[in-house]
Amino acid sequence: MRMTMGTAIAGVAALAVVGTALTAAFEPVWAHGPTRQKVRESIEISAPPAKVWAAIGNFQDMSWLPPVTKTEGQKANEIGATRTLTLTGGPTIEEELYKYEPEMLSYSYRITKVDVKVLPVTNYSSTLTVSPAPDGKAKLEWAGAFYRGYPNNDPPPELSDEAAVKAVSGLYKAGLEALKKKIESGS
Repeated sequence: MRMTMGTAIAGVAALAVVGTALTAAFEPVWAHGPTRQKVRESIEISAPPAKVWAAIGNFQDMSWLPPVTKTEGQKANEIGATRTLTLTGGPTIEEELYKYEPEMLSYSYRITKVDVKVLPVTNYSSTLTVSPAPDGKAKLEWAGAFYRGYPNNDPPPELSDEAAVKAVSGLYKAGLEALKKKIESGS
């Protein structure tokens, strides 16, 4: 069987049409869910790193974070320690410490329970780290990784990637600013 150039081109074009139709037909199957989001915020504080660590290094104390009205927990700063943060208005967030390195001025924790109406995230983990900055100052960095509050495709706007990033970034910025003000004012 002899194939002409015109027949070959027609065959390739037909395969392209079939491929496009198959892709469209199976697109929902091939679509993926949410991707892990990351937020990193930092601030310089006019205080030595040890003083900043003294303010944040106790996992059982989140009094420096504006929406937190009460912190209750167990196991102090041991790996596996837990805390429940009560927020203004009464909602709570439950968290667990999974890494604690006081010699590195750092600790990491994860949220174990939160209503997505309070914080629109799932599978959230975070790290707080203090490091030296120029002129005897300290740099406090708060970094987190998480998925949006809605695990399936086509999330409602309040549970989208954008909503999750905005909420976490806003929380970090408010917390860092409040801590800077607290430490620098000496209160």
